Amino acid sequence: MRIGNLAGRAVVVTDEGAIDIHAASGGQFGPGLRAIYDDWDAIVDWIRSGVGEAEPYDPALLRSPSPEPRQVFGIGLNYRAHADESEMPHPTFPPTFTKFPSSITGPNDVVSLPSDNVDFEVELVVVIGRYSHRVLATEAWQHVAGVCIGQDLSERVVQMKPPLPQFSLGKSFPGFAPMGPWVVSVDELDDPDDLPLSCHVNGELMQESRSSDLIFSVPHLFEILTAITPFMPGDVIFTGTPQGVGQSRSPQRFLRPDDVVVSRLGTLCEMTTRFTAGP
Repeated sequence: MRIGNLAGRAVVVTDEGAIDIHAASGGQFGPGLRAIYDDWDAIVDWIRSGVGEAEPYDPALLRSPSPEPRQVFGIGLNYRAHADESEMPHPTFPPTFTKFPSSITGPNDVVSLPSDNVDFEVELVVVIGRYSHRVLATEAWQHVAGVCIGQDLSERVVQMKPPLPQFSLGKSFPGFAPMGPWVVSVDELDDPDDLPLSCHVNGELMQESRSSDLIFSVPHLFEILTAITPFMPGDVIFTGTPQGVGQSRSPQRFLRPDDVVVSRLGTLCEMTTRFTAGP
């Protein structure tokens, strides 16, 4: 199943259209997305029982499928090929930072560039479906509501500002966490540990990989991170970016006004992000 955010209301997205969860459930669930994840198990049971007829919708109205997470985690240097292109050793513990929730935006939005140093980073995004504390890797996918595609946009000068790197600040400008267009539930994934993702800038392929190249898989991240801090329903994990980022290219390729970035998670998810000059 696919869960979306249509103009602020939780919907089930089908090939035929969208079903408003709050209306179809007689007010039992929703209408907001956080309420959906807080009651995820009941939502899944309700949807599987049959939820009614879908209606046509305007895809331009789709917003972030988890617009109000309590926590947004980012994982750095988590693809083998990306670590290699960065000339960094493969980490033995996941480099973890936060993206502030105010940076989250939807799959069709225009992002204002604060400088000439903003980089693209396509990522598999995981949305949490259950409270998760001290979760074993073997149980991790049972705690996931689903996945979508995202961009961990990064202002590289702020990110690396001395005397110590400022990852959270450099990755949390408004709009720096586009994600969507919907969350695809785990039961629809043939192999959740081997998903294709790609990024095109103005039609040119920049990044292409599979999540099987992750150094720390999603289950591995769960076991390590939830041993330290609980995950809450609706929380978001940006799991890392593959090779091909602008900073590692020669010459370097950063985003410019009027650039169009298309991010894909195979045939499951696709989003288009456009950029404009900052104030």
